[in-house]
Amino acid sequence: MSPQTKKTRSRRKAERPAEILDAAFEEFVQHGYSATRLEDVASRAGVTKGTVYFYFDAKERVFEEMVRHKSQTFLPDLANYVGTLQGSYTERLRALVAFTYRHIAENRESREVLRFLISEGGRFPELVERHYDEFVMPMLEQFKTVIDGGVAAGEFRATPATEFIEVIMSPSLLVCLWSMLFGTRKHFDIGRFTEASTDLLLHGLAK
Repeated sequence: MSPQTKKTRSRRKAERPAEILDAAFEEFVQHGYSATRLEDVASRAGVTKGTVYFYFDAKERVFEEMVRHKSQTFLPDLANYVGTLQGSYTERLRALVAFTYRHIAENRESREVLRFLISEGGRFPELVERHYDEFVMPMLEQFKTVIDGGVAAGEFRATPATEFIEVIMSPSLLVCLWSMLFGTRKHFDIGRFTEASTDLLLHGLAK
């Protein structure tokens, strides 16, 4: 076997777990957790059922790792974006809110992960806790860094909202729930809603 062939096979093997999880995501979205079968996940991923079990020992494990896989893709983008923010802290917070709301509200994978956590959270309480620790908290910390900087710079007041950053994220969850409940049947201007939410937030924080 040539070195190039070995390299190609090694790369494909490394990529296979993510491909299985991507396939699992589509199956869980289409059929729900209970009705999803690992043989269908394998078929969609183009592998055998035994290959799925080689990487994941049960359907529960596939589901847990799928949620983690789909959640974590946003955090590097968020951290990189925060690193590019410039100007006043008001401008930075406005840009960060728009960036985050747009992802959470418009990204299909984010919406479906939230749906999974709501519908299956009782079955997977540890998954919900891990999602909070690994996804929600890092996201809140990015907002807290910007807001604390604004307070230190004298642009923002040290209001209760600076203690409960979850308040700032609540409008994006509303948009997600709206999309899940009504889809395209009820028009919802996400851009204008984000502007309204940001205006309310910044006026509440303004010193």
